[in-house]
Amino acid sequence: MPSPAARHRDNAPDALSVLNAVFGLPAFRGAQEEIVRHVSGGGNCLVLMPTGGGKSLCYQLPSLLRDGCGIVVSPLIALMRDQVAGLLEAGVKAAVLNSTLTFEEANDVERRLLAGDLDLLYVAPERLLTPRCLNLLGRAKIALFAIDEAHCVSQWGHDFRPEYIGLSVLAERFPDVPRIALTATADDLTRKEIADRLGLADAPRFVASFDRPNIRYEIVEKQNAPTQLKAFIDERHAGDAGIVYCLSRAKVEDTAAALTKAGIPALPYHAGLDASVRARNQDRFINEDGVVMVATIAFGMGIDKPDVRFVAHLDLPKSIEAYYQETGRAGRDGKPSSAWMAYGLSDIVQQRRMIDESTGSDAFKRVSVGKLDALVGLAETAGCRRSRLLGYFGEAVSAGNCGNCDNCLSPPQLRDGKVAAQKLLSCAYRTGQRFGAMHLIDVLVGRLTERVTQFGHDKLSVFGIGSELNEKQWRSVVRQLVAMGHLQADSEAFGALKLTETARAVLKGETDVMLREAPAGARVRASRSKSRRGDLAPRATDEGRHNDAGLQTDLRAWRSEIARKRGVPAYVVLHDSTIDGIAASRPTTLNELRNIPGIGDKKLEHYGDELIALVRAAEA
Repeated sequence: MPSPAARHRDNAPDALSVLNAVFGLPAFRGAQEEIVRHVSGGGNCLVLMPTGGGKSLCYQLPSLLRDGCGIVVSPLIALMRDQVAGLLEAGVKAAVLNSTLTFEEANDVERRLLAGDLDLLYVAPERLLTPRCLNLLGRAKIALFAIDEAHCVSQWGHDFRPEYIGLSVLAERFPDVPRIALTATADDLTRKEIADRLGLADAPRFVASFDRPNIRYEIVEKQNAPTQLKAFIDERHAGDAGIVYCLSRAKVEDTAAALTKAGIPALPYHAGLDASVRARNQDRFINEDGVVMVATIAFGMGIDKPDVRFVAHLDLPKSIEAYYQETGRAGRDGKPSSAWMAYGLSDIVQQRRMIDESTGSDAFKRVSVGKLDALVGLAETAGCRRSRLLGYFGEAVSAGNCGNCDNCLSPPQLRDGKVAAQKLLSCAYRTGQRFGAMHLIDVLVGRLTERVTQFGHDKLSVFGIGSELNEKQWRSVVRQLVAMGHLQADSEAFGALKLTETARAVLKGETDVMLREAPAGARVRASRSKSRRGDLAPRATDEGRHNDAGLQTDLRAWRSEIARKRGVPAYVVLHDSTIDGIAASRPTTLNELRNIPGIGDKKLEHYGDELIALVRAAEA
């Protein structure tokens, strides 16, 4: 029996009818329809769309509308597995071709491809580039090539993967097959390299808004990061699923253990763990509620879990692209979520050292330093973080309060910091530009430490001239001067602070310096997120919440049981938004149920009677 997708393709290849029949969605979002029609018509393109913005539909639908099978190049097995599971649930004939298959299973997939029995096939880049696979594709009817996570092709991107460079062969060997490259984040330099390497220089670029208004951005000064993290989770996200990123494997292990000891279910994930342990921890995170994954950047790309309520960073990422990509894993379902980071001067020193010690070219190092500086600027800005973030990607934003970042919710005070800046810069200069922040602060506040007296710095004119500020305030001054580019942390000298060319103008009084200081006792309220787009999570009435709660509980329990039996994540069966829709509208007929977003033809066929029975039982 043909799939719903095949029936619609054979009868009338209308994008909207397939969207509704297969995926149960009533309308396109943003530029989706334009992209789908462009690719369905045989056009190439580059798509930049935020996580949760609906990138997958931009190649899944054209694959169903065109003759042949859509080939999706994906870097991660987890992404392939979850997407194929979701497509199979929707009645789409989808499969994977990767290292997890046995020889017999791979042969069966290849046979189905040649027989025209597949709508979509997900392939790892290293597998696709083998002579056997390229020969296979040459004999098959191909609808399109979709290169997902396309930023991996760029050496300027935050997740460069050498095997992606070989994908240029697709344009050479299959010039008449449309190619669509997709990514959630790329600056101008990365976009240009994606287009050049994949033969898309003349193809149109569809750039959606990078704004994720449901995500609250918050960056705090790092003091005791594990304690700060626990307080953040307890206050804002108790019982929620989340991801915590750390730079080192040891810190991952220690943080996961500390959270577990504090009663927060946390699991570690890094490349040093046995593959079976990583797989088991990832499965628990995806399938269970309220699990916190503590991980290095080895974890995350391709994770489709929609209800991750927070992403926390205990170390500074490498760039704004990396920060945006990682924080974007929160709130894929559009509900209020948090991006929280603890940051300090030591993070800048550590990242600079990693850049300097890398084997990259001088050009690569210069670009990397520029990207790091942009991220430090985001961390130290006194203005709206969302505007700063969007501006980095070239998106024009209206001035004003976004209503959903720490600086907009609790605006920092600004003061004339010229004198403080001059004192700090003078101290760094007079001590030989050979010492880090703590030593300079000791000198400024007049603290007679062993090192201060050892080097005779208690005899300098700058000794004790900064006693009007405390240590915490001076640390803030140091970070802001580094962010402004007046000071530079020397990674080769263990974080020694050196003056830059712009520091001379500050010392001469020719440059104004406005410094940010947190209002006394100011805290970001742990309230519901709002943005300039209005209330993101409208509350039901008390009566509505009471009436829906029992049905929602029953629906979630039913979903969990179905997911367990089918061996798929719960959100593959039904998204939370679909459960919310059923609980709110309480359909009592199949026709009424079919109108709920997320209920396509196949899900209505599979689950319709059971869902109606649950609704009727709740009404009894």
